[in-house]
Amino acid sequence: MSETTDTQTLSRSDFTSPFIEIGRDEWARLAGETPMPLTEEEVAAYRGLNEPLDLAEVSEVYRPLSRLLGQYAIAKRDMHRRTRGFLGRETDEPSPFVLGIAGSVAVGKSTVARILRDLLARWPETPLVQLVTTDGFLYPNAELERRGIAHRKGFPESYDRRALLRFVSQVKAGVPEVRAPHYSHLVYDIVPDEYTVVTRPDILIVEGLNVLQPASMERPLAVADLFDFSIYVDARTSDIETWFTDRFLRLKDEAFRDPESHFRRFAGLNDDQARALAHEFWKGINEPNLIENIRPTRARASLVLRKEADHRVQKVLLRKL
Repeated sequence: MSETTDTQTLSRSDFTSPFIEIGRDEWARLAGETPMPLTEEEVAAYRGLNEPLDLAEVSEVYRPLSRLLGQYAIAKRDMHRRTRGFLGRETDEPSPFVLGIAGSVAVGKSTVARILRDLLARWPETPLVQLVTTDGFLYPNAELERRGIAHRKGFPESYDRRALLRFVSQVKAGVPEVRAPHYSHLVYDIVPDEYTVVTRPDILIVEGLNVLQPASMERPLAVADLFDFSIYVDARTSDIETWFTDRFLRLKDEAFRDPESHFRRFAGLNDDQARALAHEFWKGINEPNLIENIRPTRARASLVLRKEADHRVQKVLLRKL
C-alpha cells in the first residue's frame, strides 16, 4: 500500500476510521484558557538540529495537547480513587500516568517529548514529570556484535525488551526508585554505571522508535500495553529523509568534531560525501526500519501529530473513545 493511500486510510474522518481528524486551526482553539507558561527563550532551547520551532507552534499545537493529557491524567487518578473505594483499599497510591511517544528517526519525537515534559510539569495536578528514552535499553554495541545484529541497531531486536518492560512495570507498580541505563549519542553506546533515576513521578514519558510494538505469542505483554496514552509523530517519508540528511550535515560540522565522538571519522567529509553517506544510512537502515516496524504501529497510537515539510504540525488525529 502506498504511503498516500495509507495516510488517507488512517485519517479518513468517517465511521471506518478509529480517529477524529482535527485541522491545526481547530486544534489550536482547543487550548481554551490554558496558560502558556513557556517563554521564547525556553522554546529556543528545545529546537533540535535543523528543526524550526517557535512560540506559536508550542502555543497552537502543544498547549492544547498538554491540556488534553492533563485531563486524561486527572481522569485516571479519579478512576483510581473510585476503584480504590470499590475494593476498600484506601491506602493504595495511584500509579504514574505513562505516556508513550513513537516515530521515526529525525521526525522530532525527542523535541515533542521535552516540550510536553515541561508543559505538563507546570500544571498543579502533575508537578513531577520524568522522561526516559528507550535508547538506554539498546543492547551494548559489544552484545549487538556478538548477536550479529550491529547493522540492525534501532530495529526491535536490538533492544532489551524484557528490561524495558520490567522498568515500566516497576514504575507503574509504584516502586520508589527505578533506574534506566544511560545511552550516549556521543560515544554511540550504553555508558556503564550511569543511569536515569525515576522516582514515582506523576507522569512518566517513554520516548522511542518502537515503543508501540504490539505483543506477540512469544511476548504476550508489550510495553505499549502499560501506556495510558500514546502519541505517534508522523510525516512523509521523503520529508523525514530530508530532515535526516540535514541533521547529518549539521552533526558533521559540530558534534562529529568532538574527539570522543564515535563518528569522528566522518567530520572530514565534504558536503557531497556527507549527503551520499546519509542517503546510504537512510536507505540501508532507517527507511527499512520505518516501513517494516515503526509506521505499522501508527494506528495503535491514541493521537497522531502529522507534520508537513516545514516541521509544523498541520493535522491532529485523535482516537475516538
